[in-house]
Amino acid sequence: MMPTRNDAWSLLCEFTQNENLRKHALAVEACVRAYARKVGADEELWGLAALLHDFDYERWPNQEHHSSEGHPSSGTKILRERGYPEEMLHAILAHADYTGVGRETPLDRTLFACDEMAGFLTACSLVKPGKTIFEVEADSVKRKMKDKAFARGVSREDLTRGAQELGVPLEDHIATCIAAMRDVAPSLGLEPKP
Repeated sequence: MMPTRNDAWSLLCEFTQNENLRKHALAVEACVRAYARKVGADEELWGLAALLHDFDYERWPNQEHHSSEGHPSSGTKILRERGYPEEMLHAILAHADYTGVGRETPLDRTLFACDEMAGFLTACSLVKPGKTIFEVEADSVKRKMKDKAFARGVSREDLTRGAQELGVPLEDHIATCIAAMRDVAPSLGLEPKP
């Protein structure tokens, strides 16, 4: 039997102390779950893949981009031992180009597309006056993508390629992710402040 979301959250918290990395996991989870609902996929499986895609990053960041050691390879070994399905592990490996694992399934492509986009949308939210996802719109995100100095750690190529691999217009992908993140805004710290 597949581990539960509570199991996955406990595992994430065991390996990830950084609150922003936890929030990133929640943001990516929200976006991936939204796509699972759109295409009628297994929302639990997709959600757990997203929640755990970076759970090993803090412990084994893999700045040198080694293909089979460090993030995400180290984490997938742990997930396999704990009974997570191979489809999920494949998607987690495929979200990092340097592993050499190709994106073959809708889950693979969705996780890749939502990972960078969730990070970029968080950055877009945090520069708004109210620091909320509710102030972010797709057209302003597209403008921010052109500003190379803004959130420079986010690959614009990956943002664009993610939407292309999903087969959706970039603006639609941005809008889907914004709506998904708005649904979980309090857990991301991006809700409107009183």
